[in-house]
Amino acid sequence: MKKVLLAGAVALFGLSNAQIAKGTTYLSGSVGYSQKETNNGNLKKENFNVLPTVGYFVNTNLAVGLGIGYQTEKNTSTTTATLGNTTIVNESVTKAPAFVVEPFVRKYWTLSEKLYIFGQLAVPMQFGKTEVESSSVATTGNSVVTNSTSTEAKYTQIGVTVKPGLDYFLNKNWTIEATIGEFGYNNFKPKDGDATNNYNFGLNLSSVTFGVKYVFAK
Repeated sequence: MKKVLLAGAVALFGLSNAQIAKGTTYLSGSVGYSQKETNNGNLKKENFNVLPTVGYFVNTNLAVGLGIGYQTEKNTSTTTATLGNTTIVNESVTKAPAFVVEPFVRKYWTLSEKLYIFGQLAVPMQFGKTEVESSSVATTGNSVVTNSTSTEAKYTQIGVTVKPGLDYFLNKNWTIEATIGEFGYNNFKPKDGDATNNYNFGLNLSSVTFGVKYVFAK
């Protein structure tokens, strides 16, 4: 019985010699889009991001890499009010497009021949701007009066994040990976304003992300 339990432990926790060789390169990335509407469609939030990534193993089970991509967020708010015989529709649109650069280092530990656990340390950087467009349309009978304004403010955001994850090799070239939560910090600095510091500590199933990558196996 003891031998059976020992064999099971070896199989489960991977007292295995399987390793990812030095010089191995991989390609991965993420693409995401989300849209949410509330208040009968008067509040709308859209998010889009794309981040291609390349990694290179500088040593056994140790990789460094770089992600370069783009992300944007758009929030639209619409309100309607009636004053006497005048109807006023106000709309505010806030956009936050950004260029993203994310260098990282990732350390793998072998669980079994195909399953690895990893920890990733990254330094995500965003270089973007916040654009706000406001418009007001007042309608009284056949008379329409329109007013609009727009502002733009550039910003930079630099942070440090740590993510734990799992990586499963379907074969020698394709893997499925998942990260669970994120521990991190970022500094948001508008061009003409005060910087703010934000902290994020989460390790839960609601923060799970999945991805696929291609490995140029040696």
